[in-house]
Amino acid sequence: MTTSTLHESGLSDLLENLVRNFLKEKLEFIMQEEIKHVLQLEQQSEGKKNYRNGYYERTLDTRYGRIDDLMVPRDRNNDFQTQLFEPYQRREGWLEEAVIRMYKGGMSTREVAGFIESMFGAQYSPTTVSNITGTVLEDVEKWQKRPLEKRYSVLYLDGLYVKLKRNTVESEVIYLAMGINEQGYREILGFYIGGHESANGWKDVLKDLYRRGAEEVLLGVFDGLPGLENAFKEVYPKADVQHCIVHKVRSTFPKVRVQDKTEFIDGLKTIYNAVSRDLALAAFQTFKGKWGKTYPKEVTSWEEQLSTLLTFYKYPDLIKGAIYTSNPIERMNKELRKRLRPMNSLTNMDAAEKIVYLEVLDYNEKWFRRTIRGFGDPVVQEKLTKMFEERYSSR
Repeated sequence: MTTSTLHESGLSDLLENLVRNFLKEKLEFIMQEEIKHVLQLEQQSEGKKNYRNGYYERTLDTRYGRIDDLMVPRDRNNDFQTQLFEPYQRREGWLEEAVIRMYKGGMSTREVAGFIESMFGAQYSPTTVSNITGTVLEDVEKWQKRPLEKRYSVLYLDGLYVKLKRNTVESEVIYLAMGINEQGYREILGFYIGGHESANGWKDVLKDLYRRGAEEVLLGVFDGLPGLENAFKEVYPKADVQHCIVHKVRSTFPKVRVQDKTEFIDGLKTIYNAVSRDLALAAFQTFKGKWGKTYPKEVTSWEEQLSTLLTFYKYPDLIKGAIYTSNPIERMNKELRKRLRPMNSLTNMDAAEKIVYLEVLDYNEKWFRRTIRGFGDPVVQEKLTKMFEERYSSR
């Protein structure tokens, strides 16, 4: 080590000591003022005689280093408790927050424990890290029960599978529900983990959203899972259904011969890119005439779903890009998959809930008060409000 490096290291240590000493001094001053205030209040309001009773020493790990001899005042009646930290707290909340952030970033509990030990010298077992991240579960429960707004212009539904370890490792679904509210803001309304995706599973999800306050919905956007449309309509009978066109194209694409793919897909585009529903229906007839004999099952499948594939034509053109596909919620699912991919399997349901919740929280914070394109337009808002009134004013 060079003289210059030694000098820099010594200067750094000196600065750290100065900061720690300054912090210690200020913390002790605040606690002295706190106990003075507490004793005065007791004397004035309760007529209770209480006196200071010296100090006790304790350690406190801060982001600026460890304070080994922090002097905490005490009183004779043992009534005083500083508001700076909990009685048995040995660290500021920053380290717990850092643990949760590292865990969210993809590090295992064992990796987090090793990192903290190497950086701070603190002994953190994987179990301790798991207990710290476990505090998130309390927030998850509150978040899952939080009240929702009454009106959502759009409700997106989509599921993704994760490998979950119970007695054995199996793929289980995460049901994800996203909404665009009356003001045009997008958020994840809820997530539900477990089992295999089914219409009955989705019905339970929708009933929970309704129970939490989401009573009026204009449009549900989702893929063609058998029974899902009926489940949606049971809970929201006055809402429209938009089957995701992107999903439909994807499911059709593999069934078309290579030499026909480009022309076939271009034909489909003339349907859902038409300027009006009438022209879209006319485009479908042209498409059917060209491909009906070559691909009868595929064309019939489109024809049977055509009414729900073209629902978006009932809504303002400015929001077409947001409602004719479930891409917005799929992008969220893509981020979840990226986060979960490093793990071969999640150790239990709690681990899954913690990770998904932290990702969802970040997503909602990112989109908080950001109006989705088209939904902030005054003409669009007026049209959607009118649709709500027409469907739900008689309730």
